Amino acid sequence: MKLAHLLVIGSLFLLPLGAQAQWQWIDKDNKKVFSDQPPPIEIPEKNILRKPNSAKRLNFSAPAAAEGSGADAPAPAPAPTAAAKPSGVDKDLEEKTRKAEEAEKAKQAAEAQKVAQAKADNCKRAREGKATMDSGMRVARVNAQGEREILDDDMRAAEQKRLQGVIDSECK
Repeated sequence: MKLAHLLVIGSLFLLPLGAQAQWQWIDKDNKKVFSDQPPPIEIPEKNILRKPNSAKRLNFSAPAAAEGSGADAPAPAPAPTAAAKPSGVDKDLEEKTRKAEEAEKAKQAAEAQKVAQAKADNCKRAREGKATMDSGMRVARVNAQGEREILDDDMRAAEQKRLQGVIDSECK
């Protein structure tokens, strides 16, 4: 029993050690940022408030030339370019991105086809309903109470107008 208590208390004392491996800096908006990742290169050293003891910030920018250097000073090493990568990796990556783009295009085409089919169905139904209304037949429908009601002239005109609006929007 006492051993369990000691283990719990000991683990509680070890919890703050994880917070020691935190970076703290002030960003461009003058807000304090806490992270386990180093700050971006754009953040100057003076804005870094705290960094882990064993961490070093890597700077990949080209070193500035010394003011007193002559023409015989060695030129800084060029930064690695994308062409320096192995070509096999690039081909695989290009193939994957090309396939992803093709899949996205196919998905968009299928969605457009689905929308076009729905519009065609709506157009067909609206035209059929308009033809029924224009025929002069008696039309009945069920109201909200579940009762059957016959459309009078005003209701028929309103339904014809609604169906014409659907035809105008869907049948292009």
